[in-house]
Amino acid sequence: MDTAMTLLRLPEVSRRTGLSRSSIYDRIKRGTFPPPIRLDYRLSAWVGAEIDQWIARRIAESRNAP
Repeated sequence: MDTAMTLLRLPEVSRRTGLSRSSIYDRIKRGTFPPPIRLDYRLSAWVGAEIDQWIARRIAESRNAP
């Protein structure tokens, strides 16, 4: 599935990353995780491609660690 134009809700982001809700929002606050986009006044979602890129960077960083 092409995630470039896919919007992901929090449960899917949590499942893909292995992070809890509080960890996701803490990392957003620190600027180390992609923020969601606002779809409505009570509805947010993440861009699938941004989450995939975040995961790829974590993998690359772990492989390059001493």
